[in-house]
Amino acid sequence: MEVMFLNNTVLSWLTALGIAVGVALALHLVKNVVVHRLGIIAARTDTKLDDIAVAALLATRTSVILIMGLYAGSTVLALPLSVKLFATRFAIVSGLIQAAIWGNTALRAWLAEYYGNTNTDPARATSAAAVGFIARMVLWIVILLMILDNLGVNITTLVASLGIGGIAVALAVQNILGDLFASLSIVLDKPFVIGDFVIVDKFLGTIEYVGLKTTRIRSLSGEQLVFSNADLLRSRLQNMTRMNRRRVVFGVSVTYDTPTSKLRAIPPLLTELVKARETVSFDRAHFSGIGPSSYNFEVVYWVETPDYLRFMDIQQEIYLQMLDRFAEMDIELAFPAQTLHVRDARDLAAQARDGIVPVERGPVPLPPAAS
Repeated sequence: MEVMFLNNTVLSWLTALGIAVGVALALHLVKNVVVHRLGIIAARTDTKLDDIAVAALLATRTSVILIMGLYAGSTVLALPLSVKLFATRFAIVSGLIQAAIWGNTALRAWLAEYYGNTNTDPARATSAAAVGFIARMVLWIVILLMILDNLGVNITTLVASLGIGGIAVALAVQNILGDLFASLSIVLDKPFVIGDFVIVDKFLGTIEYVGLKTTRIRSLSGEQLVFSNADLLRSRLQNMTRMNRRRVVFGVSVTYDTPTSKLRAIPPLLTELVKARETVSFDRAHFSGIGPSSYNFEVVYWVETPDYLRFMDIQQEIYLQMLDRFAEMDIELAFPAQTLHVRDARDLAAQARDGIVPVERGPVPLPPAAS
């Protein structure tokens, strides 16, 4: 037992080994007991915090437990200062990495719970990826800085250098960063979520995916439209899914030969047709103007649902009944038409010679046709 090995007796080495094994077993036992007790509590409560704690503790690495045991055992040995410093730093780095694993696992469990119900709340699916990515990135950056500080790196100088380099990188990838911050704006402000039907300029479709750089829309014709997030936020966007009710304006034109008595009857007729429909709020019906070839009427009403198919069914029925009633009243719908009056220039010249009409300055009349 008094035999020396690396400046320590065999008894010291056996003691260190016993401490290492004992500490490792104790840590493993504590982990299992805590996980078991928290599991029992989690089964009896509705809160998800204990479930998240269980998930985090289950992510404890056996290698980290062994490293902590070996470090505890090394404290009773007479080791060179450099070896002790290395062992201490190695144990701290292992502990920090394990803390990062706990935090990452807990964060994933919380995000899975909070953003899990995407069927009833599509907005959660929209923001899950962005929030999770940013939170994990911040966590690992903090842990990395703590590890570097523990290893003796001057992180103040490093952070300052990263700041200067970050400015240069930001200038080089400003478009990408613009899309990233636009993604955060979409996540926080929620102008739309997955499943919303939107119109962007002349494009329309359903939001299918919101990423860190792009948003993808499935168009009505089936193809996928890809927009950068920054461009999408700068565009004029109409979110049709958030429409509470639909305002409808349509016009009707009748011919010039329609008598006044029938013109007066058209607004009440249109009013009656609109009010007869269900889930409709009538606004107005008026003789709105006189066009180049028609008398024009305008009708405004509200459909008390955003359902487009319901709107089309109502409008179709109004049109069909209007055509039937117009047929009964002998009212004709107008169509674009022009009447062109043509006169022979020789007749105009003859009338001018006879003093019937004055000759207007203009093209010279054609000479009489040869007999």
